[in-house]
Amino acid sequence: MDQDERQLHASSFGATADAYAAHRPDYAQAAVRWALEPAPGPRVLDLGAGTGKLTATLVALGAEVIAVEPDAGMRTELRRCLPGVRALSGSAEAIPLPDASVDAVLAGNAMHWFDMAAAGPEIARVLAPDGILAGLWNLMDDQVEWVAALARVSGDAAVGPRDTPAGWRAETADMHLPGRGAAARFGWPKQAEFPHGQRRTADSLVATLATRAGMLVMPEPERDATLARIRAFLTTRPETARGEFTLPMRTGVLRVRRL
Repeated sequence: MDQDERQLHASSFGATADAYAAHRPDYAQAAVRWALEPAPGPRVLDLGAGTGKLTATLVALGAEVIAVEPDAGMRTELRRCLPGVRALSGSAEAIPLPDASVDAVLAGNAMHWFDMAAAGPEIARVLAPDGILAGLWNLMDDQVEWVAALARVSGDAAVGPRDTPAGWRAETADMHLPGRGAAARFGWPKQAEFPHGQRRTADSLVATLATRAGMLVMPEPERDATLARIRAFLTTRPETARGEFTLPMRTGVLRVRRL
């Protein structure tokens, strides 16, 4: 994905901030604890915070959280859901915080949008010595047969390689590196996965997949046809056809330490 295409995808969420807040999953608490485990203190920046899905988990775990989000619609939803959290306008490439002001920077389903050539130095700047950068991704567990079939039916726009355990490690392993020959700001990465799940119905799972960036930028006729295909699949599967079910998931974490 080139820079223009990445920017198009990254900016696609604001118009559907209420749907994003309603349908996107939270993060496994065990995954967030693991991400924060080596942090030198409790101050955490949720970078690219969206509507506050990860922010809420951080608050529940007792972290001192600041949220930074570039999209005004997403920030409005975050402030509505979490009025006690300081939420600032900013981006990974221009973080509105002082030097060494946080002990950890976490990004929930957002790090793949960062331009690390610019974001890497900014994140390192706001981190305290030995501070932690961690990216978290919610994955659909395609080791479960019907989830693997759903991924095939949905196509890459709804369930891409980064959205399943089979692909996310390779897709994110070097995501902390700046590229372009610039000096690395972070040490050797560690990756881990944690069991998770989300209560859904066929309709609410379709609505969840409709909030994926690839779906949001798709031409409307193609998007409608894709969502109809997904809905038809879910209504014919015994696991998903009758009321509520648990979508098998995992939360994947990439964790690195500031050099």
